[in-house]
Amino acid sequence: MIRTVTLVLLTLAGAGLAALELLLQPLHIGAVPVPIGAVITLLSLPWLIRFVADVSDAPAAIASPLVVWGAVVGVLGYAGPGGDVLLPTTWQSLLLLVAGLLSGLVTTRRTLESAEVARSSGREHSHSG
Repeated sequence: MIRTVTLVLLTLAGAGLAALELLLQPLHIGAVPVPIGAVITLLSLPWLIRFVADVSDAPAAIASPLVVWGAVVGVLGYAGPGGDVLLPTTWQSLLLLVAGLLSGLVTTRRTLESAEVARSSGREHSHSG
């Protein structure tokens, strides 16, 4: 029960972070664009994936932060509230997508591989005892 609640809360946190990243991505300081949303994505998405892996070793659970991030960015980015496009065709938007997908995919892959190694070594120990 606690694991399920934790996974749901992490999923909601991931969705909220994705929305925040979208809102902060077009930030400018004066005339200089400061894509802070991409920076937050690079820090938060791998952290969420690792945190979920601490709670569950199920591959679907481990991949869920990346899937939720992609869904929220896709839906809100291209069909935002009131029909607004929160992800315009700019280099900052591309940076956000690349940062999220690349950091998410790399972290998900490494985490799944680590979980598989841990499961394999657990099976070896149970067979040898």
